Amino acid sequence: MPNDIPSSRRDTILARLSLGESVHAGALAKEFSVSEDAIRRDLRGLAAEGLCRRVYGGALPVVEGARPMAERVGEDVHRKRALADAAVRVIEPSSLVFIDNGSSNLALVETLPSYLNLTIATSSVTIAAALQHRDDIDLLVVGGMIDRMVGGAVDGTALEAIARLNIDLCVLGACAVSAEGGVSAYDPADASFKRALTAHSRSTIVLATNDKLGQHAPHRVLGVDALTQIVVEHDADADLVRDLTKVGATIARADPQDPRGQR
Repeated sequence: MPNDIPSSRRDTILARLSLGESVHAGALAKEFSVSEDAIRRDLRGLAAEGLCRRVYGGALPVVEGARPMAERVGEDVHRKRALADAAVRVIEPSSLVFIDNGSSNLALVETLPSYLNLTIATSSVTIAAALQHRDDIDLLVVGGMIDRMVGGAVDGTALEAIARLNIDLCVLGACAVSAEGGVSAYDPADASFKRALTAHSRSTIVLATNDKLGQHAPHRVLGVDALTQIVVEHDADADLVRDLTKVGATIARADPQDPRGQR
């Protein structure tokens, strides 16, 4: 339990995290003369309180603005469904589509018509679960250590797997999209994974809800001019969209859709 962490260890760990530093179980175990298992229990407890992000071998600070995939599923469903409906138009039948982690991308999965006969690859646990019963889709799950904040695997094992793929279309997840910052992510490993995805994809699109437009996250993935298309909501801010087009972005607007899913 979090309250079982000795105050000296807890204060030291939190102080370092507050400075933006990562902490490593092995180093902390030596510093406090305890086992690595004890430190891992400490970090699990702090993560349960939302005070750090658990990663292999230690923990990272919680980045402001980052929210776990599980928290975002179910929010603004009708808006994400409208983005998904627009994105379906660019998917070619019988193609290999990589669907990256993201709640808007999950909405796309739930929208895919059966006649497309796709092969879909993903490293997202939630997206894979949504597709596992679809007999019209060949599903390829990219494995590795699951990052619960991201919602899927973005580690070295996952990178090795996508290096062996020739992806026709990548539906890239985005934490933030802006003319100056491009597509960006909160997590460095997630950003590296996304860069590799785009490098192995013939075309790349992003589904961007209004809250992501004009925003910046710490780790740049690519410029918006490198995307095939950005799908935005029907009421996306005109100035932000104009800024994106000025730097070479191709924009598609979704159609309006009311909360009941009716056009």
